[in-house]
Amino acid sequence: MHPTPATRRLGPGTPLPDGVAAPPAVPTGVGIVHLGWGAFHRAHQALYTQDAMAASGDLTWGILGDVERTPSLVPALREQGGRYTVLTVGRDADGGVVERAQVVASVLDVAYPGDETPRLLAAMAAPTTHVITLTVTEKGYVRTRAGHLDLDQARPDVEAFAAELATGSPATDGAAPAATAVGLLVRGLGARFRAGGPVVTVLSCDNMAHNGKVLKAVTDEFVAAAAPGPEGAAFRTWIDESTTWPSSMVDRITPAVTSATLDRVEEILGARDDAAISAEPFRQWVIEDAFIGPRPAWELAGARIVDAHGVTSWEEAKLRMLNGTHSLIAYAGRLFGYATMAEAVVAPEIAEHASAYLFDDALPSVTPPAGADLPAYGRDLLDRFANPATGHTTRQVSTDGTQKIPFRWGAALRHHLEAGRVPQGIAFGLAAWSEFVRRAVRDGVDLGDPAGAATLTATATDAGDDAASVARALLAVPGVLPDSAATHPGLLAAVTEHARALAAAGDGLL
Repeated sequence: MHPTPATRRLGPGTPLPDGVAAPPAVPTGVGIVHLGWGAFHRAHQALYTQDAMAASGDLTWGILGDVERTPSLVPALREQGGRYTVLTVGRDADGGVVERAQVVASVLDVAYPGDETPRLLAAMAAPTTHVITLTVTEKGYVRTRAGHLDLDQARPDVEAFAAELATGSPATDGAAPAATAVGLLVRGLGARFRAGGPVVTVLSCDNMAHNGKVLKAVTDEFVAAAAPGPEGAAFRTWIDESTTWPSSMVDRITPAVTSATLDRVEEILGARDDAAISAEPFRQWVIEDAFIGPRPAWELAGARIVDAHGVTSWEEAKLRMLNGTHSLIAYAGRLFGYATMAEAVVAPEIAEHASAYLFDDALPSVTPPAGADLPAYGRDLLDRFANPATGHTTRQVSTDGTQKIPFRWGAALRHHLEAGRVPQGIAFGLAAWSEFVRRAVRDGVDLGDPAGAATLTATATDAGDDAASVARALLAVPGVLPDSAATHPGLLAAVTEHARALAAAGDGLL
């Protein structure tokens, strides 16, 4: 089914069919500005926020979203009065597909910074905004492989922020378009500072260990680069006294939106929804209890509000067990020609290595969160990955390797090497990644790794077309592996052995 000019569109007054859940709460104003308003946020934080408002009766937590990547969603959501659909797709005990559609109303509006940076800055400065949240992915933090602010990427925002801070004026009219999410955030905090605004919490929801600390550190470097003088000192004092930066751990598989997703939602609703998304039934949010001001009652919607140690424990479990296994399956899946994660995770040539990584490498390296059953968590992960209804693709998961591998495999690798053991699951994962890079560079296939593409291409090209040589060269790329792991004889031997076997098993690339 494809939309026609006469197709009815989803909106506040759209009658919903039986079985489609209507919004249980509609906010009265914006309390949250979210940077990186994409599919994951729509299926996760926005849904938690709606449920929290419904449970608490506090309707002041509407969301204004910053659309970083898909500006076409701005007019679509506005035409729909902020409404969109989450289609939850799972399996029953017999493996059949189970769908549940619900309409969400917690997002009041969205804005594209290319057109509406002044509005986003003003919203972050508004006294009614109490929380700024982010899902901008690892690369959105504009950091070098050493973990510091990448000034080349951030320079337009650094210069804009320096000029804005120097004026001392709270006005945001005429502000230059933001070039980066971090720049947009700092410029928004600067506008709040200049306006004498109240305290605000900045909450990272990205898949990075200690994401709140990472965000605060790159913010500090941004401010130091832009305003080393007295104005910068006053702003830094304001940040120290008027902001907090909790870490959080998020989890829900949310596939990329396709035309099939939109068509299926239209069939269910009887109305077109261009902001619709699908997601698995599982969701999890663990948040550090470090808020400096008001916040939604997310715990009433199922979120866990814990201390810093609790977040760290769940970060370890999720990053190493879920995300680490995900990356291994995705790279191997692309080598063996599997388009979806569900196909790849049950393929015999991949399943054995995925289980070895998950249960032998990742799980023993994790400090168990309080009350968690990690072996059961691991078994549930494999079952979630095998859900074909999500449509999660190996191409989607295999992006940004140089940004993800250090977080997903690095700590577990260090744990085992220090204990005198070479982790074979990680060795296979690294070999699958290196073989993917070798074939992609050879065949001119997009690496899906903007931050590392140039370095990976040059490294693989210089190493020639031998799988083992390319693997050794890629492991030595700075920032990919921790400490001296790149020269560890046992690890090198294991990775090159797996790389040769993968090269011998086939020569294609999905």
